[in-house]
Amino acid sequence: MSNLKYWIWLTQRRGLLGQEAVRVLDHFGAPEQVFFADEKAYALLGGLKPETERSLMDKSLDRADQVLGDCERLGIRLLTLQDAAYPERLRAIAQPPMVLYWKGRQFAFDEEAAVAIVGTRAATPYGVRMASRLSAGLSRSGALIISGIAEGIDAAAVRGALKAGGPVVSVLGGGIDVIYPRFHRELYEDVAAAGALISEYPPGTEPRGGNFPIRNRIISGLSAGVVAVESGRFGGTLSTAGHALEQDREVFAVPGPADAPQSEGTNRLIQKGEAKLVMEADDVLVELIDRFPGRLRLGWEPFESPEAERQRLEGTAVLPPRREPRKAGEAPRKAEKGGVSELRWKDCKDKLTDDQRALLLALDGGAARADDLVEQTQIPARRVLSAMTLLQVQGYVAEESGKRFRAAVKLKME
Repeated sequence: MSNLKYWIWLTQRRGLLGQEAVRVLDHFGAPEQVFFADEKAYALLGGLKPETERSLMDKSLDRADQVLGDCERLGIRLLTLQDAAYPERLRAIAQPPMVLYWKGRQFAFDEEAAVAIVGTRAATPYGVRMASRLSAGLSRSGALIISGIAEGIDAAAVRGALKAGGPVVSVLGGGIDVIYPRFHRELYEDVAAAGALISEYPPGTEPRGGNFPIRNRIISGLSAGVVAVESGRFGGTLSTAGHALEQDREVFAVPGPADAPQSEGTNRLIQKGEAKLVMEADDVLVELIDRFPGRLRLGWEPFESPEAERQRLEGTAVLPPRREPRKAGEAPRKAEKGGVSELRWKDCKDKLTDDQRALLLALDGGAARADDLVEQTQIPARRVLSAMTLLQVQGYVAEESGKRFRAAVKLKME
């Protein structure tokens, strides 16, 4: 496109970020018109900082021409906010990037069951294992995995999707040609070959710390749902989850040990009712499958430890029999022997809290949403969500699509 240089010029203006950039573009209609406007036109817009007005009066296109040359040399494509191929899902967020730099496959994100998997760089072995397992399971089931490409949870999610043979999209906090961390060069190449590398920063941009919180809105914006695997009390993972909540995306979190610093953030998301607790890919898929008919499929993936993986690759593993896929909304299966299928009401006093007993009794009459349970039991919403989470973990309650809960056990009244 002949006007690409004006898009690049506009994104390089000092102080023109976020909503301010969108406001300027909406006012003038196109980046060329912003470029050819004069000082009076900028003054009529109003509200611009002096630094921004001075930057807009700089009409040099040298930097834009350099960026275009770098993109051509590196095989990087550009997608602008006004292009037909620009994802509507991303265009609808509060601060859509005006330009996306793209290397690899181009995806129709609005049609993809895209799931972001995010987490801390300082991941535990448990977090790495869960990120890889969830990513592989989701990928095999038809989801498109989105993540960063940092060490820790991001890298585990990317490798899990690639290992499962699925595509993956990594959204970067710097230029596509700047490998960060440097020892991930092969991972960058694998993602570009099997999926795509995306950034709102031009080639050559160093991945500074401040870029990543800004980048996170794109990860959630491109996704239908976000899975937080491990996170401290503060950090980028919670930032991404916050963006997802603001953008009305589904949010999921993997629980961890109560005393593990790397699980404090994810556990809090679950505790506050801001994220659904997930332990396997199907827990995510059941929330999305109705929105993407024909794209997703539910099925049971056995957990594979590093030792089991080694045995399988060596041909010495004895795999458990595969179960039939479970349907959307179906309760997690119980073991044929020793599983909970019937619960005597008198045993509830020892096994469950007062809140849990009241909620389980309310669900004996049929499936209900959390707000219905609040009204029916008069238990505060926060306590309802906390109790329902524990009931799910214990296998007494299952969550269906549409955020409805139903009893997964039969109460035996005596």
